[in-house]
Amino acid sequence: MPDSNTARTPKSPGAPAMVISAKPVVLPAPGRGEDLQVRISAPAIGDDLPVIVFSHGFGSSMNGYAPLADFWAAHGFVVLQPTHLDSRTLGLPADDPRTPRIWRLRVEDLKRVLDGLDVLEACVPGLGGRLDRGRTAVAGHSWGAQTASMLLGSRVLGPDGLPGEDMSDPRVKAGVLLALTGLGDDLTPFAAQNFPFMKPSFDAMTTPALIVAGDKDQSHLSTRGPDWFTDPYTYSPGSKSLLTLFGAEHSLGGIPGYEVAETTDESPARVALIQQLTTAFLRSALHPEDTGWKAAATALQDDPHPLGKLQNK
Repeated sequence: MPDSNTARTPKSPGAPAMVISAKPVVLPAPGRGEDLQVRISAPAIGDDLPVIVFSHGFGSSMNGYAPLADFWAAHGFVVLQPTHLDSRTLGLPADDPRTPRIWRLRVEDLKRVLDGLDVLEACVPGLGGRLDRGRTAVAGHSWGAQTASMLLGSRVLGPDGLPGEDMSDPRVKAGVLLALTGLGDDLTPFAAQNFPFMKPSFDAMTTPALIVAGDKDQSHLSTRGPDWFTDPYTYSPGSKSLLTLFGAEHSLGGIPGYEVAETTDESPARVALIQQLTTAFLRSALHPEDTGWKAAATALQDDPHPLGKLQNK
């Protein structure tokens, strides 16, 4: 049965709406070994709703990232959260033959969600016919950001140093990439040996995107400092924005969930800023006439005590 939580009835574009949420909605996934479970969150009212497909970080699931999913849904988006095979809820053993391919299977999960929009919306009472399929975005955190970036045009370099398969998707019009790892030139020996997919090329990542990085995010997978997480902005072409959060570590203040163990830098104010800026970015990216992103950027710039800085190109 769908579960729901209620906020006040929207009186303006910025006011939160009642959210309806359904899980698990199951999409058949032949050849994957497990059918794909998806959580759907959507505003209870409204039509022509844009879509966000969200990819979770390592070990999480469709139940994670409530601070983002709930906020986006309450502000007019349909949020679709698949559970990838690396989720702790599935308990896949490390020696499972699918393990080396999970990075690719994750990308296929997102595409399967896009392919299954008719099935997904039909499973939520009252949602049918309310999606705007022409306004679709992807988002993700950490490994999920790497997964989402592939649909925006990033590619994995092969052993020969050449870009591998193009897995971009023309249905995706914008992206939000949170704590996305950088180039593979400075991986630690452990990362280089165990995660060969962490050698991206951003040269063809042309889809508009907001990249969010923490200036205290020191990864054990790279020999570089927190600036490693700004590579996706530096080395990708096209319209991009970079939000660098002051004092933020890998959880960016707590976006994986409320009071979860992996949050090392809990900051409700930082999470609120991410909620507001990602929502404004996606609205304006999917609706070019929307001026919310420009207003949000100006407000951050004029803040006498800002929690981060914004760059655009």
